[in-house]
Parts: sequence; C-alpha cells; structure tokens
Amino acid sequence: MQERYIKYYSHHLGADNEMLIFGNWGYPVVVFPTTMRRYYEAKDYRLIESARGHIEGGKVKIYCPDSIDQHSWYASHLPPSERIQNHIYYDQYLNDELIPAIMRECNTTKVAVAGCSFGGFHAANFAFRHPDKVSHLFTMGSAFDIRTFMSGYYDDRVYFNNPPDYLPNANDPHLWQMNIALGTCNADFCKPETERLSKILAEKKINHWLDVRWHGTHDWDIWREMFPEYLNRI
Repeated sequence: MQERYIKYYSHHLGADNEMLIFGNWGYPVVVFPTTMRRYYEAKDYRLIESARGHIEGGKVKIYCPDSIDQHSWYASHLPPSERIQNHIYYDQYLNDELIPAIMRECNTTKVAVAGCSFGGFHAANFAFRHPDKVSHLFTMGSAFDIRTFMSGYYDDRVYFNNPPDYLPNANDPHLWQMNIALGTCNADFCKPETERLSKILAEKKINHWLDVRWHGTHDWDIWREMFPEYLNRI
C-alpha cells in the first residue's frame, strides 16, 4: 500500500499543512482527524489498515489532512469570534485549495469525505456547505452542533457552520444527490446527535442511511468496522 507524505503552504491559513496520502489511484476520500489530532491519526489507529483492500485494489485513494482545532473550536484561550473566524479560514483552505487540488490529481469533479468523532463534524460541515464538491459523506460516532464551543457567542458565521441550524434551510440540489451514511452504536454518547441530524435530513427528504446496527461505545474498534463497509458505497 503506497503511502506518501506532503507538506505545503496554505495561503488561507497562512501556515504549512501536512497530509498523508494512501494509494496509487482510486476515488478520492478525505478523512478528517478527531479532536485536535493530526494527519497521521487514521494510520496510527489502523483506520487506514481497515481499508487496505479498497486501497490496494485501486478503488479508493485516501487523503488525511491536518485540522486546526487547536486554533478554532478548541482554542479556549481565544475569544469566540476569533475561534469561528479561524475555522472559516480552514473551510476556505479546504474549499479553495485542498479539495480542488485533490480533484485535479484524481480527475474527478467531486470527492468523498469521512471522519470519526469530531472528524465527522468536519466532514459533514464541509459536505453540507459545499455539496457541489462532495459525492459521499460518511460519519462515524459523530456530533454536529458546535454551539457548545462558542461560550454563548452567536452570529451568522456560527449559524453557517452549525449544520443543525443551517441545514433545514439549505436548498442546493447537490444535497439530494449525495450518498450519506451516518454511523453510530448503541452506547455511543454521540448517538442522539447522529439521530438528530438524520431527522433533519429525513424531513428534507434527503436520502441517507442512519446505521445504528453496532453494539459498542465511542471507540476505534467500531469505526474500523464501519469504515470499509461505507467505502463499499463508492
């Protein structure tokens, strides 16, 4: 299984970003790390290993970028207005720099996005904000309401980065074309949030799979089982 490391400068972030890429060819899947973790987390916790067959078979090519959670949602040392603005820079980096580069490299017009835990928020928020660039969304053990990170602060920037708030009013036709799997398990503390997002999608008649078959907790053992199953949807 080919593994490639790259480090590159982001104009939107004003800093370098690092990424691991797995596979020679295949449909691009962007996997976001969990809370304040790094680009190598999916490899270290064997999520990539769980998808080895898909990668070596040339079905998918997996991209694992860094997040900037320590400067945005989890930057408790910063005022809330700066936290949300830093996330907006991250979203601009994804939308204007990273995702277009991946689409060019893979010769596709869209990508799949995925994430476990808080990585699932990043995947879902990007997918719902930019559905013209996303064909598949896979979340595993995730929650999606970020108002708890804002210390009571709220403005339009928070609204448009909080899926439970903006999604009910979203009307981009690409949303109805997306292949969505929302995975959770019986003892996951994020299960109610996943079910809440599913209800919003159902009310909008956006086709999706609320996958609640799993028995376990909020843990990598479950996510390693979910991930290759969801990749089968590509």
